[in-house]
Amino acid sequence: MTTLVARNIRKSYGRVRALNGVSFETEKGEMFGIIGPDGAGKTTLFRILTSLMLPDEGDVKVGGFDTAGQYQQVRNLIGYMPGRFSLYQDLSVEENLAFFATVYNTTIEENYHLIEDIYRQIEPFKDRRAGKLSGGMKQKLALCCSLIHKPEVLFLDEPTTGIDPVSRRELWELLRKLKAQGITIIVSTPYMDEAVICDRIALIKNGEFLTVDSPANITKAFPDKLWSVQTDHRHRLMHDLHNCSFVRSSFLFGASFHVSFTPDGSPERLENYLHVSGHTKIGIDCIEPGVEDCFLAMLKDNDQAELMQTIEGYKRRESDKAIWHLYSS
Repeated sequence: MTTLVARNIRKSYGRVRALNGVSFETEKGEMFGIIGPDGAGKTTLFRILTSLMLPDEGDVKVGGFDTAGQYQQVRNLIGYMPGRFSLYQDLSVEENLAFFATVYNTTIEENYHLIEDIYRQIEPFKDRRAGKLSGGMKQKLALCCSLIHKPEVLFLDEPTTGIDPVSRRELWELLRKLKAQGITIIVSTPYMDEAVICDRIALIKNGEFLTVDSPANITKAFPDKLWSVQTDHRHRLMHDLHNCSFVRSSFLFGASFHVSFTPDGSPERLENYLHVSGHTKIGIDCIEPGVEDCFLAMLKDNDQAELMQTIEGYKRRESDKAIWHLYSS
């Protein structure tokens, strides 16, 4: 059963084209991920899908209702958790839940089974003002408020950005349980490890979907063999790989580079090239491509650098959060 249909969505802000012909569908109980760097158009797309903004062209139907002409029916069917915390910070946890239940003409008790696993984690803080909660607790409260009316489609705009790794894992486990109950989940994230949890993912860049498929099919379609390369001189290695005539592509992933070859290249030839260039402790291993590798292969050179910068930025923030969590626990 199709829960959402988006056709040829276009949106501009003056001369800036935010969305350029986005089309896709989702099925009941599907978890659909939208992946892309900052400024790619994710938030604009979410606002249009949730009837908060009209597109310049195209149309969206949720549960068979048009988001432009039947927005009230659409809003009764959906839950939306925007990227920024949007609840009432001066109200307590319990007061926020009661308020949103009243807005949707329901009660906390009526749909408690949907939020039970989440609410049990924030119940000890039910009298605390929402603005005083930690980042992870704020997101769990926002998710509870989004689910209080039992939506058919749940929209989550970067729900794990800015929260610690433990809260990230807990939130995704909760989403898996909601998916098992038949709720369609449309989620955007910059974290590639989260993307692979989704049934299907779409890479958005400059307002366009570059591909839409399952993570397994996307990685299976990677065109080349991929090799992990590292030596004892990482900065020099980056320069030498860039100037190597038989290296098709090379990108830094942690302590190693992911490398693909032109038809005349090989790991043996690269090892000899690096040895002659003065490298020692050379390691070259064949690896399976990940979602990041596949997305980078689809992008132009200037876009690859921008996406890698975005990915590395989020990884640094995640590392900082992990260190903070370690020392505060």
